Amino acid sequence: MPDIVILDGYTTNPGDLSWDPIAALGNFQVHDRTPENKIIERSRGADILVVNKTRLDRQLMEQLPGLRLICTLATGYNNIDIPGARHCGITVCNAVGYSTPSVAQHVFSLLLEMTNHVALHNQSVQDQGWTNAPDWCYWKETLSELTAKTMGIYGFGKIGRQVAQIALAFGMQVIANRRDLSQTPPPGVEYVGLEKLFANSDVLTLHAPLSEENAGVVNANNLSLMKPSAYLINTGRGGLVNEADVRKALLEGKIAGAGLDVLSKEPPPPGHPLIGLKNCILTPHQAWATQESRGRLIQIVAENISAFLEGKPQFVVSE
Repeated sequence: MPDIVILDGYTTNPGDLSWDPIAALGNFQVHDRTPENKIIERSRGADILVVNKTRLDRQLMEQLPGLRLICTLATGYNNIDIPGARHCGITVCNAVGYSTPSVAQHVFSLLLEMTNHVALHNQSVQDQGWTNAPDWCYWKETLSELTAKTMGIYGFGKIGRQVAQIALAFGMQVIANRRDLSQTPPPGVEYVGLEKLFANSDVLTLHAPLSEENAGVVNANNLSLMKPSAYLINTGRGGLVNEADVRKALLEGKIAGAGLDVLSKEPPPPGHPLIGLKNCILTPHQAWATQESRGRLIQIVAENISAFLEGKPQFVVSE
């Protein structure tokens, strides 16, 4: 039986799920969090490490001669030194597809909060605003509907496609930007270039992986193309956004609002430029984290481990 150690399991399972699918595969240990100075101690003797955001570099791997497999409790794996893993003969597998419904749902949670201001009006009612109102209804901010608005999607993988389906159900027009614009888009979707995406979107939502080429793609130049009534949503990667430029655009009314679940640095430092703005909603990188999504994640990691032990590894990112 292999020795399996999870170094930072808390964000995936703070106690409301079972680790049994993974625990059944070997001698199992789980740690909620592992500080850097405890990684070697806790990993020594492990055949398989499971990590979420814990950083594993070549120098560390070289001190773990028995380590054969690293599985990520995530799709991203930039915290793992992939060339270092190859050098050490360690297979690295990520988890794919578990969060698609949850992230797409969160996109519209952010969007509907910006268009319908549900929290604002609930708080007004709780504060006796409705009880003391002279009329039978009221609204404290302008309400707007999504029908006939244009949803622009930057990055058109699984999550982008799920967002498109929901947008179409709302009666929205959907345009999308992806690397290959030559392919035939699905019904109801038009592929467009980057400039048209920014200029035509009433809602722009980001779903592309972060790369050197697209870091800071939401910047002052592209924001200047957007409608002053447009909303920006980011549930992808914080690095896609130049946060200082977005702050300026929000303060100057260049865009109407932003809903962001990810930031360039997480947790954000004190004084972050987007905290405290009335027209910017921030959530703590939770779009992926429904209970159902986290349950699927545990199951996928268990399947990755099982496939590796059977000599047929899947979702390998270290080849």
